Amino acid sequence: MRITAFSGIGLAIWLLIVPAPGWAQMGGPALVKVAEAAVKDIASITRVPGTVVSRNDARLSAEVPGRLTEVADVGTEVRAGERVARIEATTLQLRNEELLARVTRAEARLRFLESEEQRFSQLAEENLAAETQLEQTRSDRDVARGDLEIARAILGQNADRLARTNLLAPFDGIVVERLMTPGERVEEGGEVVRLVDQEHLEIIARAPLEYFSYVRKGQALYLSAGEISSVGIVRTVVAVGDEQTHQFELRIDLKGSPFPVGQTMRVAIPTSATRKVLTVPRDALVLRPEGQSVFVVDSNNQAQQVTVTVGVGQGEDVEVLGDISSGDQVVIRGNERLQPGQEVSVMDG
Repeated sequence: MRITAFSGIGLAIWLLIVPAPGWAQMGGPALVKVAEAAVKDIASITRVPGTVVSRNDARLSAEVPGRLTEVADVGTEVRAGERVARIEATTLQLRNEELLARVTRAEARLRFLESEEQRFSQLAEENLAAETQLEQTRSDRDVARGDLEIARAILGQNADRLARTNLLAPFDGIVVERLMTPGERVEEGGEVVRLVDQEHLEIIARAPLEYFSYVRKGQALYLSAGEISSVGIVRTVVAVGDEQTHQFELRIDLKGSPFPVGQTMRVAIPTSATRKVLTVPRDALVLRPEGQSVFVVDSNNQAQQVTVTVGVGQGEDVEVLGDISSGDQVVIRGNERLQPGQEVSVMDG
């Protein structure tokens, strides 16, 4: 029993004496993931608010008056050219039949007068008919041609109005709002549904005019919303500042974005010209009471702690100043519990 108690006390004392790195090494090398420190072009930034909007967001209006017989439900996904609403069309259909009959009658009269003109022409050659009668027939024929064209134009106008009783989607999208429901009467120009394209998104942001010269078309800007981040490409920069706010507007394309329409974003805007600086991934930074540092894996596969001063950041990269060089392997995963001089094993990938 004495020996057992002494052994327990001895072990406790030994644990206090042996340094933590030695104890960690007895359990084998720490498994870490590394990245390479690199010199990159980077600029100081400021973050300005932006809002995700759809490039195609429309309130579709009726082009003919009438009673709504069909309106797509909220959440309905439609392709361009598909119907989202229908207006009762009985009156226009009956009017179409009437106009078709008028066209048929006008065509019949024109055919008759054309045959009469041919007949009188032959008689006139034989001096059997007065020249004035031939001229009158020709005049009647020309009037009949005009009447036929008018009848066809009126029929076309009515057919166009009939086609517009089907309210069609001008682009692929989803119905996000029903502004009227079946059974209601809509007037010409009355809004029926709101259709939003959720595939082609952009961010509208405004920044102080003093930074206008640092933002250009085609530039990649870093975006964030909470824990989610992404990259957008500047589609256009509006080179006209607001006189009251002294800001300019920029629009940033989002492709395959996880952000919904209406999402408030933070947009990283450069506030200076780019310069070449030494950078490491943000995950390489270790924050401890004594300050910020980075673990560099040396040629003996040991992690050496290097104190650094952090400069400007850009996306996942951050500028560092310290005893570190381009090409050094810095630990970006598994560095939370590393101790100076601890042996490490680098993960593949």
